This record gives sequence, structure tokens and C-alpha cells, in this order.
Amino acid sequence: MGIYPEELFITPPLSFSTFVFQSVRKNYQHIFALHFAVDEINKDVSLLPNITLGFQIYENLFQPSVNYDVTLSLLSEGERAFPNFKCGKRKKMAAVIGGLNAEMSMQIATILGLYHIPQLTYGSFKPVIYDTSHFPFTYQMFPNESFQYEGIVELLKYFRWIWIGLIVSNDNSGEEFAQNLKAVLNDIGICVAFTEKTPLMFLVSSPQMTPEFNFVSTGNLLMILHKTKANVIVVHGDTSSLQGLIMLLYTQKTTVQKVKEKVWITSTHGDFTSKIFPDDWNIKYFHGSLFMAIHKNTVPGFRTFLHRYDPYQHKDSLFMRQFWNDAFSCTVINSYETKESRKQCERRENLGSLPGTVFEMSMSDQSYSIYNAVYAVAHALHAMHLQKQTVRIKANRLAHQGLNVWELHPFLKKTHFNNSAGNEIFFNENLELQSGSYDIVNLVSFPNTSFIRVRVGMVDSQAAFDQRLHINTDVIQWPKAFNQTLPQSMCSERCHPGYYRKVRKEEQSCCYDCFRCQKRMISKQTDAYKCYKCPDHKHPNKDQDSCISKVLTFLGYNELLGIGLAASAFSFSLLTTIVLLTFVKHRNTPIVKANNRDLTYLLLISLLLCFLCSLMFIGRPSKITCLLRQTAFGNVFSLALSCVLAKTITVVLAFRATNPGNKMRKWVGKSLPRYLILLCSIVQVVICAIWLGTSPPFPDLDMVSQTGQIVVQCNEGSEMMFYTVLAYMGVQALVSFTMAYLARKLPSTFNETKFITFSMLVFCSVWVTFIPTYLSSKGKYVVAVEIFCILASSAGLLSCIFAPKIYIILLKPNMNTRGHLFKNNSCIQSH
Repeated sequence: MGIYPEELFITPPLSFSTFVFQSVRKNYQHIFALHFAVDEINKDVSLLPNITLGFQIYENLFQPSVNYDVTLSLLSEGERAFPNFKCGKRKKMAAVIGGLNAEMSMQIATILGLYHIPQLTYGSFKPVIYDTSHFPFTYQMFPNESFQYEGIVELLKYFRWIWIGLIVSNDNSGEEFAQNLKAVLNDIGICVAFTEKTPLMFLVSSPQMTPEFNFVSTGNLLMILHKTKANVIVVHGDTSSLQGLIMLLYTQKTTVQKVKEKVWITSTHGDFTSKIFPDDWNIKYFHGSLFMAIHKNTVPGFRTFLHRYDPYQHKDSLFMRQFWNDAFSCTVINSYETKESRKQCERRENLGSLPGTVFEMSMSDQSYSIYNAVYAVAHALHAMHLQKQTVRIKANRLAHQGLNVWELHPFLKKTHFNNSAGNEIFFNENLELQSGSYDIVNLVSFPNTSFIRVRVGMVDSQAAFDQRLHINTDVIQWPKAFNQTLPQSMCSERCHPGYYRKVRKEEQSCCYDCFRCQKRMISKQTDAYKCYKCPDHKHPNKDQDSCISKVLTFLGYNELLGIGLAASAFSFSLLTTIVLLTFVKHRNTPIVKANNRDLTYLLLISLLLCFLCSLMFIGRPSKITCLLRQTAFGNVFSLALSCVLAKTITVVLAFRATNPGNKMRKWVGKSLPRYLILLCSIVQVVICAIWLGTSPPFPDLDMVSQTGQIVVQCNEGSEMMFYTVLAYMGVQALVSFTMAYLARKLPSTFNETKFITFSMLVFCSVWVTFIPTYLSSKGKYVVAVEIFCILASSAGLLSCIFAPKIYIILLKPNMNTRGHLFKNNSCIQSH
């Protein structure tokens, strides 16, 4: 745009020349936005008083070479392009607005920069433009595009779309976007299934010598889109570069293998809604797409301006006449033409009656940028003229000073105002429009091919990193193929909680297989990379997707097993008491007096204590019970075995002493058993004392052995001492068994060694099986096994040794006589 900031009464109106490079008819809105902004400024008495803005519009016809021709023509003050020469009609520019894409903007900036002419670009720009040292006179009316790319990434993360396609414009800008985006996506675990370029579209001459569009498709894009599992496609490019893509997709409309609907995500510069085909196929196909848009408020008056627009007020504008002819099929006759047979426009045509695919009444992002660009130049000119006017007044100079374009830059850099929509407009140090907010817009189409754009969210770069994305998923309309459910876009099915994923060989990280977590491990998240152990006090649930608290467990009196063992212990204790009382009552009978009556009483009392000590193993372990139960059990059992050993030795000595002149006669009596019992018991007491003094048992929690349970148990402290106690009892039992076995054939009507032999056999059998069973048991069943062995071995001693005697005392009293007891052998009675 060329600007002439001269006072109205001195020179003709200010000329305002601009580039509006258009690829589709909808881009004519750019011109209306320019008209609207200029009209508002010219009517505003507070902004640029006595100065009228004007503009000129140029088009490049999709030919990059035209950019240079037009730019050079703007640098000539005459009607012909002679840069650097001042001749003919005066026509000095103040600024240029353009172009539509990065390539055009670069071409224009390269030439304008040599002349220090401000350029305000409303299209996309390459990152190199952000370096003001390369292009210090180029202003970007779009916010930093990196923010909207961050928004796209945040959108992919939010919906967990990890397998996406990428289609970029067929230029350097597309290459840079693809490289940068893939680097970011790779860091956050999102994979790009494919990267393709948009088909090239170009102008060709038809036989009628009129320009026509054609396109060239690169690669097998249609085949890729048909086969890919990616349901989300990110597209980068401006509207013109997307036309080739839309035309390519349209070619498969009638084929058997159609590309199914996708979720298309585009940047601010792309638009899928332009009318290209008579049936508006593209509107239906791109239903449910998401695209980024500049966060803006409604510009007041723009819609009214469009409704009241009179083309005859601008009938000399080629662009207006061409648009009116295309949109309404009528001709706007200008002052240089005569009425022809063509239908003449009658001023009743209304832009609001046009379908949205042809023209939209709401201001687009690029039109909004043009609107702000015009106001930015106007405010800068206003500030510059105020300063010049102040200088002239101070110097008492009333002469007019012309415009030098380079003088506008300091004022343009400092431009800071609120536009009519209430948005704050100013440039940052990189000459970018300072605004970091982008809207997320959902394209919703209807059966009559009309459509609306629904704002469903926003990306705010000023917010905290994890709070930048705000989105309302309830109002999003997804493509119809997904039945209004959130589309999934992934290479593999998601691994649900309780599973972990393992990447397939030679494939991207998003292509994986799912495996169940190992035992006692969980995964809470979907697509977990590995499983984790639960804390010791918790365990995995059935689905292995969360940890639940373990249940405290121990062998208690409130469960069937504990009740059964306790009842057995009490029953055997009662039985032992009855046997003891029976022996006391019949203490003077021969069968009681035989084999040392005191040993019999002591053995029965020790067996009674054995049955009772098993009760200490039932119930929640405490510090006292842990200290006492193993030591009490060891000492009491050692006492019982000592009594059995003493009885066995007594029987053997009694029979050996009957031989005349046998030296063993002096050992027969009550003193030997007492010393033997005392000696054998003291050894076990010493072992237990060492155990308690070095590493005593203590209450402990077993969190491992039982799934879902915390077993409250007694830690034996020193397993070696525990097995030493058992080993000593085993030695006593083995010696008693050996002695009794050797004496089993001694002649006697009632040979007690036979019963002792059998009782020791039962005792040893029980405790030999105890060791492997004890080691293989877990949790409270370890305690149950030990209680069972205590009861079984004690019951074995009680039944094998005393059952025959009770039988004789109670049921066969005739056999309980001295004559019957020693009828076959004169045995020494040791009582």
C-alpha cells in the first residue's frame, strides 16, 4: 500500500497501495476489511485530521515473479516502473501491507527493505523474519506462530492422539514446520505416521486463453490416507496451498476405496471452506475439523458495513467489479464503460445473502490483521504528524514538510492502541504483534452445505505451562464416521491399566504390544511403559491397576482353624488331667508303682504343659508371647522327653540289675532318674537362655508371603537357635527311641519299653514331617503346623504310653496285681 500523508488542502487525497494476493474468492473479504478500516479512519476526526487515506490493490496471479514487478512499480513515483527516479505524478508510499504467505512476504521484504519502506505482513512468516537484523522494516500483524503450533501440540496431548499424519505446504516453510513439529512430538511420545506435501497447484492457459487451475500430486497421498491408521491429520499451509489437497481428495469421491473421514487440524492460515466444487463437497468432508484462529473480539460495524456496501461507490475498482460479477452474476458498470447486454447490478444485492463457502460476514483472521495493520499505520502517521507540527510551531515555520518513509519506523514501533473490538494492539521487540492467545475453532457443517465456526477452546501463552489449553469437549462436533465419540488415533490398541507396552522391533515407539503386569505389580496408567510394585502395606487388586490395603491376619480364636486347634489343646489337656488324677487315685496299684511312680506323674504334668503351651501360639502375637512360646515349648517338651528317657533307662537298668553280681544294681533307685532329668532339662534351658540373650524373638509383620495379607507373626530372631532347640529335642527323642527299641524284647508281662518305642516312633515321625511342612507353609499356617505337631506328638506320647495302663486300671483290674505283673519274670520294682 502506498501512503501519501499530506494535508488535504495542499495535495490530493492520501494514496494507500496494498497487496492482497488471493487464491479463492473468499479472500475478497480482505479488500472489504481494508475498505472498512480506511473509511472508519477517514471519518474519525480525532485520528489524522485533515488527512484522507487511500489505497491501491494488486494481485500476483499465483506467479512469484509478479511480486517483484508490482513491488518495483510501487517504488516508482510515475505511472511506469522506474525506481529511483522522480518524474511525473507524485505518488509516495507510506507503507505496504502484504503478502498472504511466507514466500510472498519474503520477496516483497527483500526489495522494500532496501528503501526502508515499512511492510506490515498479515500472512505467515518464516522464523528468520523474527530476527529484526535481517528485516528491520517488516512488521508481523500475526502473533508469533510458535504459540499456535504449541497449541496444536497441546491439543494432540489433551486428546491423546499419538499416531498422526502430517501434510505440509510444498515449500521451505512446510519443510521447516515438519522438522520442528516432529522434533517436539518425538519428545512427548507422539509419532508421525507419514509426512507428505500438498499437491502443487498452478495456472495454465486454456484454449480460450483464460487462466485455469491445475495441480500435480506428489507421492501416493491418496493411498497413504486410505491405508493409514491415523485418524488425525495435521495440515500446515495457507488457503492457496490447501486447494491442491482439496482437489486431490475430491478425485476419490467416486472411487470404490474412499478415504474415510479424518479429524483435520489446521493452522490459522488454512481454510477448507472455500467454494471450489458445485456441490460444496469439501464442506461436508471436513465437518468436525479443528483449526487455530487468532483470539479476537467482534469488530463492531463490520457486518453492517458489508450489508450496506454499495459497489457503485467503488465501481472503478477492478476487484470489486470482478467479485460482484462472480458472486451475483451481474455487472457493475463503471464510468469508462457503456451499458451492454450483460445483466447490470441494481444495488439490491446483499453480501449477507451469499453462502458461507463464497463469502463470510464474520471477519476472518487475515482480514482482522489487515484491519489492525491499517490502524497501526494510521496511528503511527498521526503520532509523526503531531511531532512534526510541534517542531514547526516551535521553529515558527509554517512550511509543509513532505513524508520520508524511513521517518515512520520509530512511530510504528511504538504504536500502542486499543482497536474498536477492544483488543490491545502493539509490537514487541521482534516487531511481532504482541498477542499470544489463539482460539480453537470447530467446523460444523449442515445438510444444506451451510456451516458455522464454533469456538471450543483457547490456547493462552500467558498462562502457566500446564494451564495453557482450555477446551470444552462437550460442544465439539466430530466427523460423522465417529458417531460423536472421541476419535482414537493410534498405531496400536491402548494398553489398559494392569498392562504395560513393549515397542515392536524396528517400528516407532507408538507401535507396541501389550503384556500383563507381573505378579504383585501394577500399572495405573493407560499405555504404561512399565509396571510398579505396590508399597509393602498394599497389594495389587484383581485387575492389577491399583494398590489396595492388605488385611492384617494371624491365627486367632475367632476363626475355625484357631477354634479347632484351641479346642483340641483343651481336650487333650483335660484328658491328661484325667489320666493324672486316675494315676494318683490308683497310686498304690502295681501298674502305677512299676517303673517309678514319680516319673509317671512328672511326665503327665509335662505333657499337660505341652498341650497348654500350644495356646500361646494362637491369637495376635505380642512381645511377651513371642518371647515365651518357643522357649516354653522347647523346655516343656525337653522335660517330657527327659522323663521318657529316664523311664526307658530305668526299665533297662531294672532288668539288668536282676542278674547276680551285676554292677548296675547300684544305679537302680530314684536318684538316677532325677539327675538324668535335671541334666537333660538344664541343657535346653541353657540353649533357650542363650537364644533370649543374643537374638530373642519379637513381633513382626510378614508383608510378602501371603497375597493381600499382612501376617502378624513372631520373628524367631535367630533361626539357628530355633532349629538348635528342635535339634536337641530330636537328639533326646532319638536316644529314647534307641534305648526303648533295644529293650523292647525284655521278658515281662507288661514291658513298658514297647510302648515307649512306639510313642517315640510316633513322636519322631511327627517332627520329621514337621520340618518340610513348616518350611513350605506361609502366613498363619506356619503357626498352625507347629501347633498341630505339638498336639500330635504330645498326644502320641500320652496315648502310646498311658492308654494301655488306663485300660488295665479301669477295665481290667484283675490284671493290676503283682502276681500277674511279674508272673513271667521276677522284676525289680522301682517305685
